[in-house]
Amino acid sequence: MELLAPAGNLEKLKYAAAFGADAVYFGTEFGSLRSFAGNFSLDDAEIGLNYLHERGKKGYVTLNIYPFTHEYEKIRETARKLDGMGADAFIVADLGVLMELKKMGLKAAIHISTQANTISAQAVLAYKRLGAKRVNLARELSLERIKEIQKEIRGEICTEVFIHGAVCFSYSGRCAISDYLTGFRANRGECKHPCRWKYSLMEETRPGIYLPVFEDKRGLYLFNCRELALFEYVPALKEAGIDSIKIEGRMKSIHYIATTVSLYRQILDGKSLTHQQGMTELNRVPNRGYSEGFMKGDIGPGDYRPEHAESISGALFTGNIIEEKIEGKSVLRVRNKILAGETLEVLSTDGSLSTTVLPAPLVTTDGHQVDFANNSQFILMDEELRPFSILRRVEIQGGK
Repeated sequence: MELLAPAGNLEKLKYAAAFGADAVYFGTEFGSLRSFAGNFSLDDAEIGLNYLHERGKKGYVTLNIYPFTHEYEKIRETARKLDGMGADAFIVADLGVLMELKKMGLKAAIHISTQANTISAQAVLAYKRLGAKRVNLARELSLERIKEIQKEIRGEICTEVFIHGAVCFSYSGRCAISDYLTGFRANRGECKHPCRWKYSLMEETRPGIYLPVFEDKRGLYLFNCRELALFEYVPALKEAGIDSIKIEGRMKSIHYIATTVSLYRQILDGKSLTHQQGMTELNRVPNRGYSEGFMKGDIGPGDYRPEHAESISGALFTGNIIEEKIEGKSVLRVRNKILAGETLEVLSTDGSLSTTVLPAPLVTTDGHQVDFANNSQFILMDEELRPFSILRRVEIQGGK
């Protein structure tokens, strides 16, 4: 089973590869449903694809917007250039885009996006007849319905399932709330996530009087959902014949990518994790609480109601070890405030956890201590650490 990870830029692509993704999906500056993810220039896309291929991994490019008629030439031009760079597949949602790419005779495969909201074996097989090589099954399917689909399609086409990440309140992201409230269209990659805003009610005969909507003292997000965490379903999905499990998160940090990819990589490699062990690791990254969503069958109010009013985390991402060494030492790129002499947790690319102690404080000639956070973007580490390792503060220990 393939582990497919997100990347919003070139740095994130490298972290996804380092922590065990078999394939990485990303968007370019046109045609992607994540306009605010950073995205790849065509030059970066070529660098990223080469980087993945040199390591025996694949790169899939999202062309999953619903384009207007006049935009198809740009879709074709973008696809042609990326195909020449060796893109392994294009992820599409629109039927017109699918047919246009098919007519072009590209080397890259065509994968059907979650935006197509595919919930039946009949639809999966229809996409096969139209030239698709893989279909992402909708998040609204239960494990039992997925098994039904897999039985009907008999391995005639590859299938993919989202295993982890944020969930849209609307069916597979086909939402108009952002367009209605902000003028930014979700189906053009511009979603402003109004489903995560706080709201009040106003009664018609009492204009200007805003009534708070709350479930407890922290308040309530009317449309916000908990995030998927389906690590316990990996064996069952593999047994059902799913070819790829996919992590959401092109707009997330390298900390998120390293943590989630590492966890699912370990499971695919045979490591057995209890529910608590998995949750302990996943709670290292910011989240709104986790849910099994539709996978377990019918959902309940708790699947929509966030566990926290705000996204929280059990750890603070503080830095990462870069690829290059200086003076033969590992180099920490500082991403958050840290303290000299502090003990931090290290997540290595093999999934192992350890701790490291930051170097002793620097002292100026007048006796003042130098604060790393204010004076250095990079720190030479006394201990040798693997490139791409993530450092985080689980709790402040030994800060000086």
